Amino acid sequence: MKVLVTGADGFIGKNLCVTLNRRKDLELIKFTRQSSIAILPSLVAQSDFIFHIAGVNRPTNESDFFEGNTDLTKIICDSIRAAGHTIPVIFTSSIQATCPNAYGRSKLQAEIHLLNLYFEFNNPVYIYRLPNVFGKWCKPNYNSAVATFCHNINHGLPVQIHDKSASLKLVHIDDVISSFLQVMCDSPKEALHIDVNPVYETTVGALIEQLYKFKDSRDNLVTEPVGDGFTRLLYATYVSYMPPSQFGYPLNKNEDSRGVFVEMLKTKDSGQFSFFTAHPGVTRGGHYHHVKTEKFLVIKGRARFRFRNIDTDEVCDIFTTGDTPEVIETVPGWSHDITNIGDEEMVVMLWANEIFDSENPDTFAYNV
Repeated sequence: MKVLVTGADGFIGKNLCVTLNRRKDLELIKFTRQSSIAILPSLVAQSDFIFHIAGVNRPTNESDFFEGNTDLTKIICDSIRAAGHTIPVIFTSSIQATCPNAYGRSKLQAEIHLLNLYFEFNNPVYIYRLPNVFGKWCKPNYNSAVATFCHNINHGLPVQIHDKSASLKLVHIDDVISSFLQVMCDSPKEALHIDVNPVYETTVGALIEQLYKFKDSRDNLVTEPVGDGFTRLLYATYVSYMPPSQFGYPLNKNEDSRGVFVEMLKTKDSGQFSFFTAHPGVTRGGHYHHVKTEKFLVIKGRARFRFRNIDTDEVCDIFTTGDTPEVIETVPGWSHDITNIGDEEMVVMLWANEIFDSENPDTFAYNV
């Protein structure tokens, strides 16, 4: 199966081509801005499916809208007619197709060319009136506020805001590509217009506030809830605009005669992650909590955990090593410490169910 992608070097085209290249059952044909328009009819004629993504939205002259959107689409439609057989086409239009501006009119006229092809020859046509699409590889300072904000904040550049309350409707590039592929595989009948879901609604002000929280998380170590939904996708987009020089960032290291202690990550509702080391023979801890709980994982060395019930004076010892991963959990009301009983430095990963609060630490010294 031969698949033609126009606009293959653009934001949507790049993401689509990366996905299509993983398919072993198709041959990818690319048409880009550098391609000669003269070869387009022959590329169409040899194609089994067309993703028509190429378009113009920031031209120097208004006439370029119609040349890059309307006329290019007409060439594709005429080339399908000349090929003498149907070739399904997915076309990325815009929600502005109903707007009385040059860009909207050029997209609407392109839609009309495709609809004529459908009604005259029953050629499968699938039109996407896309809202703002966000994700990796979108060009900043072009036509995506998300891309521009992510780029500027990552590079320490100012962000210009005209109206914080302005609403935004966004779809993620991965959802767009997934919908494309489903349509290509299923070839739905009588489906002229396709919507991408989910659509995320926010405001310019809320978007920028969230992006700055991502930036600040490297200093305060408090990560946002980036594991699900819109925040997950926005965070992935934000970090994709980091230059390689920012891929890493330093942490504070607290060091004394016992070893080091480093906080790595904090969450708003699920505690924090740290690690510490201990030299041979060193004991750390010697306290209890009323509510706080912790999970320890020795990843290098040999350890003895000792617990003492502060009410009954019951004592419990647990031995663990980095060779056999085992989580040891502290329990409220039991004092606890950890001793390096090995001959090498001990390294321990630590999770606490709450961020440490120096004003209310819930940590009380008690001999174990």
